[in-house]
Amino acid sequence: MVFCYHCGKTSDFGDRVGRTETCPHCSYDAHVCYNCLHYDPKAYNECQETQAERVLEKDRANFCDYFAGSDHAMRAGENKKLDDAKAKLDALFKKK
Repeated sequence: MVFCYHCGKTSDFGDRVGRTETCPHCSYDAHVCYNCLHYDPKAYNECQETQAERVLEKDRANFCDYFAGSDHAMRAGENKKLDDAKAKLDALFKKK
């Protein structure tokens, strides 16, 4: 099962997700960093796989050989929203 970063729905692509595969629900590329198990916005190059080549466009289909579809991938921008919300809460309770 692969979780689509764009629409948030899961799809079963079988054993491997091909480079040209698209989400059957929203037609966005499926073989993208945001859908990968190794994607980590806090890691170097935003990838936990140290041998993978750098991919600049995380939301576009790529040729990464280390891609592993994930059923718990982060939705694009979700981390930023969470960080912004935490910053607002911290600002509320900060002593002056």
